[in-house]
Amino acid sequence: MKIGFIKYILIFFLSFHSINLYSAGKADLVEQKWPFDGFFGRFDQSSLQRGFQVYREVCAGCHGIRLVSFRDLAALGYTNDDIKSIASEYEIEDGPNDEGEMFTRFAKPSDKFVGPYRNKNEARASNNGSYPPDLSLIVKARAGGADYLYNLLNGYKEVPENFRLNDGMYYNTIYPGKQIAMPQPIYDDMVEYEDNTPASQDQIIRDVTSFLAWTAEPELDERKSIGVRVLLFLFLLTLMLYAVKRKIWRDVE
Repeated sequence: MKIGFIKYILIFFLSFHSINLYSAGKADLVEQKWPFDGFFGRFDQSSLQRGFQVYREVCAGCHGIRLVSFRDLAALGYTNDDIKSIASEYEIEDGPNDEGEMFTRFAKPSDKFVGPYRNKNEARASNNGSYPPDLSLIVKARAGGADYLYNLLNGYKEVPENFRLNDGMYYNTIYPGKQIAMPQPIYDDMVEYEDNTPASQDQIIRDVTSFLAWTAEPELDERKSIGVRVLLFLFLLTLMLYAVKRKIWRDVE
């Protein structure tokens, strides 16, 4: 009985300690105001389009978004012709055909995005043994969400004199251990936005973070819209029921 009590005390202590560690780690993040935060928050479609452009020109060489279909881009404001054109830039291995052989074809809007590597071994071999993660759910997979990704991409600094950096690694103040295998991917003016938005490093990081927040939760706008309508319905229903109750019980003392 005493052992069991001690075990529960230890579990409680470790849980509390873990929460403190998480809070301490999160304290290093500079919190940002995102347009999609909060109950009434919505994605900024212009920012999502710019973020998608950054993904295609900067991130897609190493990272995939395998859970996103080309036709999902309609939510970003792309037309059917735009989506067909984007999909046609990718080739997909399909099959088998009638002869039992695999073949290559251009992607269709219903296909998922094609990753840069055929398998994980090829990915590791191309990146000094490190595996570039798929970015579809990266915002959901990291504590701190969009703030973590934003701070990580802004976290590349000069290596301190007393810090020992391993070969092939880069110093990043946000990444655990402060060493990351990915070189700094984003700099000022490295892309030329189609809408002529000034492409500062901060703007590029903010846009690609917003895009990856969307890939992790593309139904967010619809879900929040439904939530608002449900709450409005419940509020009106409550008023109606209250009025009915007042009418039924008005003669009762």
